Amino acid sequence: MIKRLKYFLGRQARDESGSASVEFVLVFPVYLSFMIMSIELGFITMRHTLIERGMDMAVRELRLGTGTAPQHDAIKEMICDNALMVLDCKKNLQLEMSPANLFAFNTLDTSPDCTDKSEPAKPVRSFTPGQQNELMLMRACYKYDPFFPDEFLGSALSKDTSGQASIITMTAFVQEPI
Repeated sequence: MIKRLKYFLGRQARDESGSASVEFVLVFPVYLSFMIMSIELGFITMRHTLIERGMDMAVRELRLGTGTAPQHDAIKEMICDNALMVLDCKKNLQLEMSPANLFAFNTLDTSPDCTDKSEPAKPVRSFTPGQQNELMLMRACYKYDPFFPDEFLGSALSKDTSGQASIITMTAFVQEPI
């Protein structure tokens, strides 16, 4: 009886019929994690690119000086209208805008808090030789929910207390005289 059991166990130990399953069990979780991370990173990149595009288009319109000085809500609406496919843009986008001194350059606060701070642009209505246009710094912060907040790349993102991550973009512009 022991001889038959020893023969049976030896035969089972030499059998290679399940080796592909072991390889699959070891490799598949790594492959799946790379797929999930690439999906998350793709959507982060898409959101960032679309918000950058929206800001570029809005700032272009501001720089051209169309005769009006748009206020905070109008600028935010321009950005969101040009940032196609960004979900709840008007609700989740926060703008911060302040003038910068050309001689003693000041910048926005280094830690964006994604709160709504606005200062209206002050376009030059008449051009007087020697008068310089005002340089404006604008920063946008967009809050979003990651697709996989507790897995892989989503867990590495810095999130606020509500679990939302943020995309921050910044630009500077000088409004041209009319």
